[in-house]
Amino acid sequence: MMNERTELASLGEFGLIDRLAKPFEPALPETLRGIGDDCAVLDYGGESLTLISTDMLVEGVHFDLAYCPLKHLGYKAVAVNVSDIAAMNGTPLHITVSIALSNRFSVEAVEELYAGMQVACKDYKVDLVGGDTTTSRSGLVLSISVLGRVGKDKIAYRSGANVHDVLCVTGDLGGAYLGLQMLEREKQVFLSNPTVQPELSGKDYIIQRQLKPIARTDVVFDLQEAGVVPTSMIDISDGLASEVMHLCKNSKVGMVIFEEKIPVDETALATAQEFNLDITTCTLNGGEDYELLFTVRPQDFEKLRNSPHITPIGYCLPAEQGIFLHTLNGNHISLQAQGWNHF
Repeated sequence: MMNERTELASLGEFGLIDRLAKPFEPALPETLRGIGDDCAVLDYGGESLTLISTDMLVEGVHFDLAYCPLKHLGYKAVAVNVSDIAAMNGTPLHITVSIALSNRFSVEAVEELYAGMQVACKDYKVDLVGGDTTTSRSGLVLSISVLGRVGKDKIAYRSGANVHDVLCVTGDLGGAYLGLQMLEREKQVFLSNPTVQPELSGKDYIIQRQLKPIARTDVVFDLQEAGVVPTSMIDISDGLASEVMHLCKNSKVGMVIFEEKIPVDETALATAQEFNLDITTCTLNGGEDYELLFTVRPQDFEKLRNSPHITPIGYCLPAEQGIFLHTLNGNHISLQAQGWNHF
């Protein structure tokens, strides 16, 4: 009798994680939080907690070297990991870098990749302290682990939101996804006619959002200055809808988001119109903005009301009321997570 076969696509990324993680309940007293948040949280004593996270970038899945410069890739690989520490309201400290590459890469190419990492390390004040190198038969693979710390009274999990808490987001959304659409379009044009120069004028902002995202460690500092600890927090890697649903699932609350409040850059809006795409769909499902999404108590929001980096976009409801978008024309649409699917 053949063993039953379950296809990866039937579970999806998060279903697979839940299934694989089930037997691994933390056994050590130092493990405060294992799988299921932006970082694992470890308590080795003292006033601070240790944060650790890891992320992998695979050529042909997460990046395309046809339009992603190696220096930008190196920077992005560090930034997306630092973002996980920021999503716990923490400070990044150290990274390790593991890399698998084939002989089509020269020493100079690898140095260019690491030059980007060096710039990111300087920007985020982290040290690269180790890693591993090996060969690859199928393209470039990067795996980065990041360690950080956070005060025991400052940590923000995904699970602390309460009814009436205000949902806030940093920066603007949708730009990274639309930058990717521009790059993919110009790649196809180049493949059809290599003599044609790319048409990217005026699109610098959204191209940068895709190729060189910025981890919002600055906002973590702003929150500390304001004396505000988010009740829940996550970074936006898979799209606003997906991250909202993570917060709601972990915090056992519902949520309403107001379409008119979602912050969008003018270049992103114009590009969405150029591609005949709905800008709200891009913000909800596009991903890779690496902005911070968090909830705060209503009284704490008053301390953030004048922040130029933070926009209130909704609030928490009782779980039985659901998770929905209040549209510009007054309709209520249930949110579905349709962001990046790894399988």
